[in-house]
Amino acid sequence: MEQARATSVPLPQVREQAAPLRLGTVLKYAVLLLALFLVLFPMYWLLNTSFKHRPEIFLSTPTFFPAQFTLENYRNLFATRNVGQFMLNSAIVVSLAVALSMAVGSLAAYSLARFRLPFGAEKHLGFWILTTRMIPAIVIVVPIYLMVRDAGLLNTHLGLALVYAAFNLPFVIWMMQSFFAEIPLDLEEAAMVDGDTRLTAFWRVVLPLAAPGLAATAIFSVITTYNEFLFALILTSTADAMTLPVGTSTLAGRIQASWGEMTAIAALAVLPIVIFALAVQRHLVRGLTMGAVK
Repeated sequence: MEQARATSVPLPQVREQAAPLRLGTVLKYAVLLLALFLVLFPMYWLLNTSFKHRPEIFLSTPTFFPAQFTLENYRNLFATRNVGQFMLNSAIVVSLAVALSMAVGSLAAYSLARFRLPFGAEKHLGFWILTTRMIPAIVIVVPIYLMVRDAGLLNTHLGLALVYAAFNLPFVIWMMQSFFAEIPLDLEEAAMVDGDTRLTAFWRVVLPLAAPGLAATAIFSVITTYNEFLFALILTSTADAMTLPVGTSTLAGRIQASWGEMTAIAALAVLPIVIFALAVQRHLVRGLTMGAVK
């Protein structure tokens, strides 16, 4: 009997402690659902509008589902608006810019992580390189335009890719320096004892170990380059080199905007980034937890 009383006394206390936990869990999921709704509802409305006819878009009472489903907006984009060319231009420019910035930036970050500079400058140089990103782009757009023009690279994929690579470099160096610093130096020294040079040790040993960091840095660089608008607007003038953000802006006229086509092209513009993010999200999480990312 005494043992039964002893075991029955703590039960109300356990229940009292469990109730706040259940309430906290409910509140947590409620907040997460609210945040998810705020993020996803604009995307749903974008898709919803892209499948509507023009009269339905301008109804005073909004419709949450198309009354008459249509692909006319998407057909018009590819038939008359050069959207296929815009998407191809974006793919080429982003690929060139990210590949160039990752190649040069990784070497620069490795040198800052491994070599010592006078007065310990390597400890602060990465941050000072990053501060160049704090300069507003509009301040330097004129000299950038003049340099690209003098190089004969206006309205070309290469000219735009070089500008984007230069702007991505500070971020790549800052990110990759912390990842390289986490890799033990003993591994490189062992490879060099076996006959590797510094460069081959970097290629065979350091880069594979830093692959999650490379993936995380490349993801941010891709998103930043893909979304850039100002320099693409200034440095391109025809559909042969315009990227998707600039091509989207051409749908907004002086008198009226083609809202159906604008929502359709916005949906197409979001789709590659969503697919890319879902494909590499595992590498992104690994990369962000690998190094001392500030």
